[in-house]
Amino acid sequence: MEYRLLGAFKGLFEGVKYEHRRSHLGDFVASHLFEDLLELDRSKKLGERVRSARVAVNTANLAVGKAARRGDGTFGEVVPGVAAVVVPNFVVPRSRIASVEIGAETKILAKAMIKQIDRVITDLRTQVTHFRTSNPRAICVGIVGVNWADEYLSFEGRRRFPTDGKRYKHPSQEAADAEDRLRRLAADAFDEFVLLPFKATNKPPYPFEWKDVAELRVQYAAAIMRVSREYDVRF
Repeated sequence: MEYRLLGAFKGLFEGVKYEHRRSHLGDFVASHLFEDLLELDRSKKLGERVRSARVAVNTANLAVGKAARRGDGTFGEVVPGVAAVVVPNFVVPRSRIASVEIGAETKILAKAMIKQIDRVITDLRTQVTHFRTSNPRAICVGIVGVNWADEYLSFEGRRRFPTDGKRYKHPSQEAADAEDRLRRLAADAFDEFVLLPFKATNKPPYPFEWKDVAELRVQYAAAIMRVSREYDVRF
């Protein structure tokens, strides 16, 4: 099985310049989680409800009538009377939802990871609270990419900021510490927490590779299988 979420994440970097301030990137990656859950076909309830358009990915990432911070990907029961629409290249429909059944939050740490790690951890834990404000039974999934490249080039408008290993640490100098803090301080808030260790320099020709693709596939497959099983239990 080719996991669409992994392919979507890879596509943010491979052969293209990654622009970290594009706010929709987390939404784009998270939207593929629900496609993978459907294709895995380990939840009878989820498959039946998707095919009957009773559930959908929420177009606004908010549950109707619930005040909560938007997540990167929310999936749940469609509001009665509201159409569910299938968009090109996807099977799971889009619509407005009444409550969150599965909520996903995506973060990407490409550079200056330790500088931003406290904010990232706070954002992750806070998002779980918001998912469960919509629905206490919501299955919460955290997805965090961590860069292990030996160098990196970031952009702010026309300005370029290459890492030098001193003032601007290379990703590989911070990745292990970042992953350790995420596991210790964020993972326990989620039902499933998936780290995506990768290597991307963000320099032409914009190469990309997974740190350990075989292990990553095993970890991701196990996580989405457990989400599928838990969906049948909770919903």
